[in-house]
Parts: sequence; structure tokens; C-alpha cells
Amino acid sequence: MRVLVLGSGVIGTAIAYELALDGNEVEVVDRQPGPALETSFANAGEVSPGYSSPWAGPGVPLKAIKWMLMQHSPLVIRPLLDPAMWRWGAAMLANCTARSYALNKSRMVPLAEYSRDRLKLLRARTGLRYDDRALGTLQLFRTQRQLDGIAGDVAVLEHYGVPFQVLDRAGFVGVEPALARTQHKFVGALRLPGDETGDCHLFTCRLAEMARERGVKFRFGTAVRRLESRDRHLTGVQTDAGVLSADRYVLALGSYSPLLLAPIGIRLPVYPVKGYSITVPITDAAGAPESTVMDETHKVAVTRLGDRIRVGGTAELAGYSMALREPRRATLNHVVTDLFPAGGDVTRATFWCGLRPMTPDGTPVVGPTPYANLLLATGHGTLGWTMAAGTGRVIADQIAGRPPEIDVEGLSMARYRRAWRR
Repeated sequence: MRVLVLGSGVIGTAIAYELALDGNEVEVVDRQPGPALETSFANAGEVSPGYSSPWAGPGVPLKAIKWMLMQHSPLVIRPLLDPAMWRWGAAMLANCTARSYALNKSRMVPLAEYSRDRLKLLRARTGLRYDDRALGTLQLFRTQRQLDGIAGDVAVLEHYGVPFQVLDRAGFVGVEPALARTQHKFVGALRLPGDETGDCHLFTCRLAEMARERGVKFRFGTAVRRLESRDRHLTGVQTDAGVLSADRYVLALGSYSPLLLAPIGIRLPVYPVKGYSITVPITDAAGAPESTVMDETHKVAVTRLGDRIRVGGTAELAGYSMALREPRRATLNHVVTDLFPAGGDVTRATFWCGLRPMTPDGTPVVGPTPYANLLLATGHGTLGWTMAAGTGRVIADQIAGRPPEIDVEGLSMARYRRAWRR
């Protein structure tokens, strides 16, 4: 079967690789000169099934107001005259209930856990390396109130059988020795030992090479302009290189997916939420993190990637703007120097931003559409790296007509009753 995959980020590349494993003829189209050069390029580096939770939840609206008043705020909203932004925001607020939170998390966790297992299997079968570590994630709390507030999270982890540890100062220093210098700033931590880390860009580039060896064709430097359709079937994709056609099409263009879908009658509630990162060269290995450390107050992750420290976080609602804003850099600098003052040289850090494709309910959109030969794989938000390997296999199974190995109920766009306008 001929399959055209639109997008060569970690999601699109994982899909292409899995489709090639099944013997399909696969072509990937992307406007960039290589794979993983947009949202997948310099993310926080976490593969964190344990943190697969929707942003929308009880108490979040009040927390959001408090966050925006902080000096180093984890949330920035730049209001635009954009109806899509306001629709998305209203839908997210509607999901800030205990019932919606539980439902949305129940859809996210199985895919995230499955994806981590598929990633482990991929490493075992191929020997693929990407500055990966399997040393868990440590979430640090600066106040007793924060630590006491994890009771609900712990209950969810127990419900889904996710291993965890609640640690005091001696406990988290035992896991992350470099925190010995700054342990007095924190009262405790939650550790998820099953989480992993790795360089998403490096992974995607190497997976793309493995896909090429299996016959996948990558058409880089080619912008996708329009989807062409007739009678609820796609007939082709208009690109800079002309019209490309296939038997099946997979749209994995992240935040830009809704822009292509709207002209064919699909209003998908995916909106860009900008995230920032800095990549800091390590100057003292003993003063750097061993894995990922999350600062709960600032919602910033600090991750060891080989001889670098990746510091990622903040959420900025500003449409499709890719402006690099210095106050966001200041927040990332503050967190990494506050936690690991001797670990790296922030004066030599590189600064980056990317657009996370977010759904209002937190759950990605994976699966079929009203068009018989079009599938979607977008809306993964901050969890694209975490969910990529599993998403690739789910899409490949669906195209092959096989039932996926996990329950995919609620993952497709069918959960949005008004998304289809024709």
C-alpha cells in the first residue's frame, strides 16, 4: 500500500518507520531540510508516561491566575483577535472538572505507557542510541503545601500501577547527588523511576535513517499547500513539488494540521502553545543532573542529555509567533542556576522555541477521520516525544486493518462531535 505521511517530526517519522516495517511503500513530506527541525528539535527530553496528564483539571483556572502574577511565570497569554484561540481556551476551561480530568487521563496513560514499551523494544531490536537514560524523573517541591497536594496524583499513579517514590531531602539527594548543594530550597520530591530521557532530535534523525534503509522516501524542502478531496476521499496533496497521491494519507503536522484540515470541512481543536528551551554545555559533570528534575513551582524540566543540560518549559499562548522572548530565557536560566549552580555555563547556552500542538482536553488526536483514506496523528502537546513510538504502531495497525494492541477508544477526532462540518 502507498502511504503519504505529512510531517517528519518525531511523530511522522515514527509512523513512517512502523509503516515500512509492515511492508508499505512510504513517502514523507516536510518543508524543512531534514527531520525533527521544528517542535521535535529541542524539547525537554523527557519520555514521561508518569506525567501523562491533561493540563485541564480542577483548580487550574485559579492556578493560572497565580502563575501569571509570578516573576518567572510558567504561563504567558498574549491575547489575539483569533477566534480559534478563544474557542480553544473556552473548551479547555470546560475540561477543568474532576470528571473530565479522569476521562482524559484514562485515554492518555495507556498510549504513553505503550509507547514507552515500544521504545524499549525498538532499542533492544536495533541498538538505537540517542543520549538516552532510563533513570526516572524527579519532581521537586519548594513548599510543604505543594508536597501535601500530591495526594491526588499519587492516587492516580496507584490506580494505573505506575511505580513511584515520595522522597525526603536525603532521598532525592541520593537519586540526584548534585542537589546536595541546593537541597535546603526543597521540602521533598516525587520520583517516577520508570520514566526515561533522551535527545528527541537525535532519535528522530537516526530513526529516519533506519526508515530509509527500509525503503522510506523523504521529500524534504517541500511545503504542503492543500489537501485535495472528492466524495470524502483525499485525491492528492498539493505541494511545492506538485500534486502527490497515495492510497492512504497520514497528517502529522503538529500545530499546523488544523490549517490544512479547515478547507476540507474539519475544524480540529488543536492550537499552538509555545514552549522554550535552552541547551547548556556541562562544565562540571558532578554538578549536573543525572536524569530529569522538574521544578514544580516554575514548571520547568532540567534534563541531562550527554554532555549537555536541556532546560525546557513555560507555556505561551501567542498564536503561531516564533519570536524568542528574553523573559522566557531568564526564567530558564534562573531555574537551572538555582538547582544546579555548578553544572553548566548558561552564558554559552543556545535558546530555542517550538509550537506544541495542544488539544483542549490534553488527549492527542490519533486515528481515522470522516475521509476514508485520511488518518490524523497530532495534538500530542508536551507529550509528543513520550507518545511517538506508540502512536507510530497504532497508526500502522489501523492502516493495516488490524486492531491496535491497546484500547484506542476516545483517541480519534470522533470525540469532537462538531469538528466535522460537512
